[in-house]
This record gives sequence, structure tokens and C-alpha cells, in this order.
Amino acid sequence: MSAPKKLFIKTYGCQMNVYDSERMAEALGGQGYVATDTPDDADMILLNTCHIREKAAEKVYSELGRYKGLKAENPDLKIGVAGCVAQAEGEEIMRRQPLVDLVVGPQSYHRLPALEAKARSGEKALDTDFPEEDKFEVLKSRPKAKRGPTAFLTVQEGCDKFCAFCVVPYTRGAEVSRPVDRVLAEARDLVERGVREITLLGQNVNAYHGAGPGGDWSLAQLIWALNDIDGLERIRFTTSHPNDMTDDLYAAHGECPKLMPYLHLPVQAGSDKILKRMNRSHTAESYLRVIERLRAARPDILLSGDFIVGFPEETEADFQATLDLIEEVRYGYAYTFKYSTRPGTPAAERAQVPEDEKNDRLQRLQALIARQQRAAQDAMVGQEVGVLFEKPGRLAGQMVGKSDHLHAVHVQATGLEPGHLRRVRIVESGPNSLGGVLV
Repeated sequence: MSAPKKLFIKTYGCQMNVYDSERMAEALGGQGYVATDTPDDADMILLNTCHIREKAAEKVYSELGRYKGLKAENPDLKIGVAGCVAQAEGEEIMRRQPLVDLVVGPQSYHRLPALEAKARSGEKALDTDFPEEDKFEVLKSRPKAKRGPTAFLTVQEGCDKFCAFCVVPYTRGAEVSRPVDRVLAEARDLVERGVREITLLGQNVNAYHGAGPGGDWSLAQLIWALNDIDGLERIRFTTSHPNDMTDDLYAAHGECPKLMPYLHLPVQAGSDKILKRMNRSHTAESYLRVIERLRAARPDILLSGDFIVGFPEETEADFQATLDLIEEVRYGYAYTFKYSTRPGTPAAERAQVPEDEKNDRLQRLQALIARQQRAAQDAMVGQEVGVLFEKPGRLAGQMVGKSDHLHAVHVQATGLEPGHLRRVRIVESGPNSLGGVLV
């Protein structure tokens, strides 16, 4: 028997890319590949890229440059680029980096085995199509290896919102929802393999409208069906759009026992002028009314968000409106970014805010978010929460897990194993985690 080939995947960006990387590894597993943690001994290196962050493409080219020595030492090494940068710059990647053997977009990774075979034969392999066949159905047969206690599950892809700063509609395509039966089948499979918490993924996950019994189902209907799966203890979902919150989803937050009291709900800015220029199609006031309804349904819900500072034409008054909104909402966490141009997006052609003003605003915003995050953590001291333990901590006898509200919690106790779900009383709040004792 020949030795298995080794596959190294480096994943950039969002949780959806993490999920996609798992599926790509499974697809290539059928070609005799096993995972390795280092590119040094790999037979194939695959970069699963993200186009959201600043200078994303240049970072990919820089990473590829580091592999020139490995390719020189091992001419049989195959190097591939996948994901959103691959979708946006497929042929350009091949031109700029001749060491790349294959390029595959996020909607075509189910074709990796054929692309790998083509690369092995000495040809360049490129596929950035939006194929008609369902990639999830093509790859539905997962190996039955034991899983950790948490897992991602993609239920919706693509975006129809066309925010002025975002490339997702161009790299992931239009909104598409997976059929209910296929989502439930994959969820049951994950639970059989040891998963106790599933996070449903989508670019606009609360716009889910998958085909199910009786017609298209909403995300809330899907959540209630997942709630009935024995052995699944927790359900989360990300990322949501404020315009796609529905009455039944508000109700699910208050009534569904397995839906956790945490929601990531990006707003991006607090100025209606900037929101309109971003093509967000909601206002600061409508966003705040969404928050009101969520907290009415689930008073202990913890909220996180996304914010972009220095968007074209943003004034100090516009930025102050963002700070005012943050003060009113009180976030437990947030992702914060300086605006950076994305070629091909409408905002890239507009007059830009000076870099020093962006930096100043970002620092002020991050300081406010840090205070709110710490306040949210400090407020947990003395409370009892559920904690799903995931891995050993840094200290002997310590286990670390996530609370219902997604806080990292460490506990010193004997007998705890990954996958155990226990009640914990919080006794201390640190900079980025909570300490607790078993109840």
C-alpha cells in the first residue's frame, strides 16, 4: 500500500470558511489525503481565502511566496487557492504566482477531486463557476469520525443585499438556502458523532427560506425542528441582517429552550446618512426597535455587532451617532474595522476619509466596546450559567468551555471531559474570560 498523501489547509476569515475547509478536506480524503498541521511535509497546500479584510489578496500572495522553497524542494507538491479571493481573482492568481496549480471558488469546491487529478497530471486547474448542482449534496457522505462538542453547519449562502462596501454578492453569489431535510440529516449526523452544539451559518442566515414540508421554511421553523433532535443541546446562528428579523424568530428567542441567549446582529454605523450610503436599507431607529423586541423576548440576551469607521463621507457627527447607538444598545462584544476599499464595490470610487481620522475613530470606538464588554462580563459574576466544556485549560485540572452567552469560562474540577454540559456559578471576571465553580 502506498503511503497516504498529506494535506495542509490554511483557513482565513469567517466561520463559513472553517466549515468549507472541513468539507474540502473530506472531498480530498477520498483521493487518499490525510490532514497535516504543517505545510513542510504536505503533498498539497490549500489556502482557503477571505476577501473581507484589508489587502486580502496581497496577504494571499505573500503567503504563497513563502512556499516557493517548499516547491523547489518538492516539485510534486501541489498548491491551491480556494475561497473568495480565488473567486475574485482566479486567472490573476495563476498569472502572478506560477507555482499555483489549482484555483477553486467557494461554490465549486465539491469539484476538488477532479481539479486535483488535473493538477497531478501536470495541467493548471481553474474553476470559479457558479454550478447548478448542489455542492452539499455532492459531498453529503461525511466520514464518521468522532467530532468535538461544537460544529458549524452552513444552511444559507450568498447575499442579495449589495452593501456598498462588500464583495460577498460577487464572490458567493445570490442567496440560496439548503433544503430542510438535508440540513436536518447533516445535523443528526453531527450529533451521532459527538456534537452537542450547532451554529447555523449563512451570509444572511435569518433570510433562510429552505424548501420543506408544506413549502419554504423560515429560520425559526428550522430551529424548532433542530430543537427536537435528541442529543443536540444548543443551537446558535450567525450572521444576521436587521431587515430579516421575523416575528417567529423573535418568538423563538423567547420560547425555544435550545436556542442560546446570544445574537450577532451587525449594524455597521449609527448615522442614517452613512447607512443609506452603505445601502444597508435600515435606519438606526429601526435597528434599535429590533433590539427592543429581542430583549422583550429574551431579557438576558447578549448582543454583538460589526462596525465600520471611516466610511467615505463619514463626518465627526456621523461617527458620534455610531458611538451614541453603541451606548444605547450596550454590546457584549463587537468586531470593529476601518473602512478599506474593495475593488468593484460602489464605495471604492468615493472620496475617502483620511487615514489618521480613521485610526483615531477606531481607537475611540474600540475603547467604548472594551468597556461594554468588560461590564457585560463583570455582570455575570454571581450568576449561574450553563457551560459546554470543549478542551483542557492551561492549568492542570482546568477545563474551558463556552457559556450560554458565548463567554469563555474556565473551571478547576476533576472528572470534566470535552462535551460535558454543566451548571456553573461565575466567581470571577478576567480580561477575556470568566472563572467559575461547578454547582
